[in-house]
Amino acid sequence: RRVGVFGVNCSFYFKIGACRHGDRCSRLHNKPTFSQTIVLLNLYRNPQNTAQTADGSHCHVSDVEVQEHYDNFFEEVFTELQEKYGEIEEMNVCDNLGDHLVGNVYVKFRREEDAERAVAELNNRWFNGQAVHAELSPVTDFRESCCRQYEMGECTRGGFCNFMHLRPISRNLRRQLYGRGPRHRSPPRSHTGHRPRERNRRRSPDHRHGRF
Repeated sequence: RRVGVFGVNCSFYFKIGACRHGDRCSRLHNKPTFSQTIVLLNLYRNPQNTAQTADGSHCHVSDVEVQEHYDNFFEEVFTELQEKYGEIEEMNVCDNLGDHLVGNVYVKFRREEDAERAVAELNNRWFNGQAVHAELSPVTDFRESCCRQYEMGECTRGGFCNFMHLRPISRNLRRQLYGRGPRHRSPPRSHTGHRPRERNRRRSPDHRHGRF
C-alpha cells in the first residue's frame, strides 16, 4: 500500500496528463493554468472496442473500416479546431483501454492563448451526440508520454498500459493536414461543397456529426 507524500508530484500526471488513480492518487496532480496543449477526454470511440467481448472475440469491424472511421474522425476534429481556434502543431489520439486514457484527444496549439480559448468554448459544446470535456494538459513532449514498447510492437500490457498508445493516421491524411500552412486550413472541397467522404459519414440524430 502506497503512503502519500506531501508535496510530491505525480510523475504519470506530469508526463501523460492522466493517472489511473484519478482523485485517489496520493501524489499531486498540478493542473496547468496555461499550456499549449489541451485534452478532450474520452472523445474518440474505436468501433472495434465497442464491438468485441472481453476476450477480444466476435469483432465484426474490419481493420480497414476502423482506419477509415478513424481518419474521418481525426480530419473532422483537426480541421474544425484549427479553423476556429488557431494553428495546431500536433494532435494525438490514445487507443488505450484504461478509463483514464481511452479515447483521449490531445491537441497542441502553436499559441497558449488559442488553447485557453478552445478549452473555455469547447466545454459548452457537443460532438457526435456526446458532451465535450476539455481541459488544459501538462503534456508538451509526446515522446515522453508514449509507450516505446508499443511503437516497436512489443508492449505486453496491451490496451491497459499506462503510457500512451497513439493511433496513427494514414500517410495521405498526414500530408494533407500537416503539409498545408495556417493560411490554407480548409481541405479541398468537391463540386457539391462538402469535404471528401462527407457524404459517407453517419449523422447523429441530435447533433451534426463531428461539429462542435
